Amino acid sequence: MEIRFEPRQVLKKKPQGPLGFGKYYTDYMFMCDWDADQGGFHDARIIPFGPIELDPATMVLHYAQETFEGLKAYRTADNKIQLFRPEKNAKRFANSNERLSMPQVPEEFFVQAIRELVKVEKDWVPQNEGESLYIRPFMFASESAVGVHPAVSYKFMIILSPVGAYYPQGMAPVKIWVEDDYIRAAPGGTGFTKCGGNYAGSLKAQEKAEEKGYTQVLWLDGVHKKYVEEVGSMNVMFLIDNEVWTAPIDGTVLPGVTRDSILHLLSDWGYTIREEHLAIDDLMAAAQDGRLQEAWGTGTAAVISPIGELYYKGTATQINDFKTGELTQKLYDTLTGIQWGKLEDPYHWTQVVE
Repeated sequence: MEIRFEPRQVLKKKPQGPLGFGKYYTDYMFMCDWDADQGGFHDARIIPFGPIELDPATMVLHYAQETFEGLKAYRTADNKIQLFRPEKNAKRFANSNERLSMPQVPEEFFVQAIRELVKVEKDWVPQNEGESLYIRPFMFASESAVGVHPAVSYKFMIILSPVGAYYPQGMAPVKIWVEDDYIRAAPGGTGFTKCGGNYAGSLKAQEKAEEKGYTQVLWLDGVHKKYVEEVGSMNVMFLIDNEVWTAPIDGTVLPGVTRDSILHLLSDWGYTIREEHLAIDDLMAAAQDGRLQEAWGTGTAAVISPIGELYYKGTATQINDFKTGELTQKLYDTLTGIQWGKLEDPYHWTQVVE
């Protein structure tokens, strides 16, 4: 699809010093409309970043038809800019939209829009160690109507933000609160999608964990409150007796791009991978008798987050003496090495933006 460009009169001053995460936004954003009476997607444009006007009756504000994605652009040592597996985000975005009765953005158009916007904003891709350009595609119901039904109009948008580390402490291990009251997802629901409602529903448990001095929540399944699923907004993995355990992708767990990439690496390194339901009691027993060697969360924002402590039903158990494990560090170094072009990419995961 042709994407028109609308230049702005004055460009923003680039941020100086620590970037944080999600604090700054680039000069431009991408926007495209979808209307049933106009045959679908139309008027794709890159326009100055700024507020969007919404009618008070805009359906997303009332019925939460909204999805989003997250990926990054990286600047390599030879000053190239590259994306990491954007086609995987495109597929997941389409699956999320299908579940929420929203139009599916074609994979080629999704990737094209990202590439064109990043190309325009190439000067915003940071050069410092560990920094990148976060890419946030999202879509929402823009029809003005009060009534529960799939909307007949939508906006597909992309915004960009130069970012540093997601966690200020970097690769330091975090303390995890096992949540056995609230649930994140249930079979038949939207757990496998990236929709705002999933994250809004998680905030209460996150608040509770932080009040107790813990950084993140480890979610259990919604039926039995017995099996481990995700940690915070990330997939989670455990090295137990030299085997890697992670929850299966069966409808309640997000199919993470970082998760998939990590499993590829582990498989090539010869690890046994068990994508199986792991009971929290078995996990805690493994932690207490030393068979749980390492644990980490995986996601685009943080890449890998080492877990140093689990708290469940009055018992706090440390993992690997609250130190980042050797395998955890190797996974981080390898994946980020590929993403920033420091290591060879044997999987053809990266795409140069030219």
